[in-house]
Amino acid sequence: MKQRYLLYILACLVFATSCKKVLDRTPQDAITDLNFWSSIDNLKLYCNNFYGSLYVPGATADNQSDNSVPNTVNTWLYGDAVVPASGGGWGYSNWSNIRNANYFLARYQQVVDDPALINRYVGEIKFFRANEYFNKVKSFGDVPWINKDLNINDSAFLYKPRTPRQTVIDSVIADLNAAVAYLPLPANAELGRLHKYAALQLLARVNLYQGTWMKYRNVSGWQTYLTNAATAAKQIMDNGGYSIPRPTALYYFKNGDLVDAKTNTYATKDYPLYYKEQFITEDLTPNKECVMPKIYVVNVLTSGLSRTVGEANVGVSKDLIEDFLCDDGLPIALSPRYKGDDSAAIEFQNRDPRLRNMIDNRFLPNNLNNTTLVSNYLSPVASGTPTGYLASKFKSPIPKQNEANQTTYDMFVFRYAEVLLTYAEALAELGNITQTDLDNSINLLRARLDEPSLPGGKMARLTLNPAADPNATTIAGKSRYGYAVSPLIYEIRRERRIELAFEGFRWDDIVRWNAGKLVENPKTVYGIVASADVRSQYNAYYGSNIFTGVNLATITDWDGKNKQVISPYTRAMRTWNDKLYLNPIPQDQINLGKGSIVQNPGW
Repeated sequence: MKQRYLLYILACLVFATSCKKVLDRTPQDAITDLNFWSSIDNLKLYCNNFYGSLYVPGATADNQSDNSVPNTVNTWLYGDAVVPASGGGWGYSNWSNIRNANYFLARYQQVVDDPALINRYVGEIKFFRANEYFNKVKSFGDVPWINKDLNINDSAFLYKPRTPRQTVIDSVIADLNAAVAYLPLPANAELGRLHKYAALQLLARVNLYQGTWMKYRNVSGWQTYLTNAATAAKQIMDNGGYSIPRPTALYYFKNGDLVDAKTNTYATKDYPLYYKEQFITEDLTPNKECVMPKIYVVNVLTSGLSRTVGEANVGVSKDLIEDFLCDDGLPIALSPRYKGDDSAAIEFQNRDPRLRNMIDNRFLPNNLNNTTLVSNYLSPVASGTPTGYLASKFKSPIPKQNEANQTTYDMFVFRYAEVLLTYAEALAELGNITQTDLDNSINLLRARLDEPSLPGGKMARLTLNPAADPNATTIAGKSRYGYAVSPLIYEIRRERRIELAFEGFRWDDIVRWNAGKLVENPKTVYGIVASADVRSQYNAYYGSNIFTGVNLATITDWDGKNKQVISPYTRAMRTWNDKLYLNPIPQDQINLGKGSIVQNPGW
């Protein structure tokens, strides 16, 4: 099935852009700019070149955030980055997709065919141009908006002052509105190819980003963008036919034993892995949560994702672990069901099931040894897992998937869960969210987590008036974000952090919320508690003192207890600088602009 529908990405086409009149004859045995713009098929071939730019998560997707702790410090967050001499995301090659999109838009009218078929590919190109510019704005803020096919003589256009970010974003939104109008419904699009709801999801994402970026920087007009974000998300919710499925778990725990559901049947499945299964499913094309997949097929297109999860030398921060609610819907500082962190065996108990679905633990299969599923009773503490917590969201236990570059399960390009989170956040920020809205968005994500091990079989639902988390104000007595938010918005942000962890959203969220202060929390670089009991458990399990040479820090925790925790870095704690919200413009571009291109603040 997947091979049949796989979207093949073809080699880039190179066109001749200048010919003297005497040479303006169409070659009979070659593809050139003179004969290419002649058929719908060629428009499709041209669009194929852009699909490689669509983002899918990797093992290091959240390294630049408060979720992950690489084995070596992130130079950006520690303030070690400098203005690059050249390149830096602004080099010639970094604008190639925008140039190529404009090239297409200047020439596609030469094709004579059904306008609806032609516009389908115009919609794809406008989507890709919008996506490229959205990424540019996130990186640099103001960028030159170029919507024409440039040539070598257009230097004055290239080096004029940067276009204000809001103007660029409005142009991005215009492109996406055109894409929504032109692209087909999913039923009329090839699997793995852009369609109307994929464009709507990016439209919702762009509006949410810009609206919150403006709100938390006191820029007027933010309400319009958040209203548009909610409207786009609701259109998908009402018309897309998507849902949050609970698949039959491939693997689960029964009475403490790991069970393979394919060969064993039990009336009660105590610890199913409903959430985990979405990210190691071979074929996502029939999955109702998948708005758009990237399709992988053995011997055709594969990835190295499952293997690199264990080789990325990245740990998970203590801060993220503590952000998982207990299964009664209360934060760890308020829930009577929280058992503490004095032992890795109890820290995962009575918690949001997504914790044991995505972080390595005894309830998560790590490897299929012949016909026996094996899990790690205690995750390793080493350079490969510098905090003692290992992200396993994208790791399959099947050995074949862990061979070098042989992962064949599909990946989400667009996932419906993001749509629901966007809808809830936009309405909450506007101040007009209702309990029905929560039930139709965030509580659908929590319903997927229901299982026999939870109180009453249910993960607690979010209400309009959640309890205020005391740990929302635990960084030197100040709010985590550097400003106060309502308990409801705090919980919606928490839900987004948990649901989308390791998918590459977290840094963008920190930036748009104006929340760089988050990275000053020491727990964003700390790991497991290394009490005497914990060290004894680890030493007994591994048969040696694995804490030898491991750096530790002593803290007084929120519960008043003094604790030793793993501290992978010996450097002073991170201090936030607002200049890090934007990348610097490379120095060569500043020089070439001769005063027309101004460096970003602080650089």
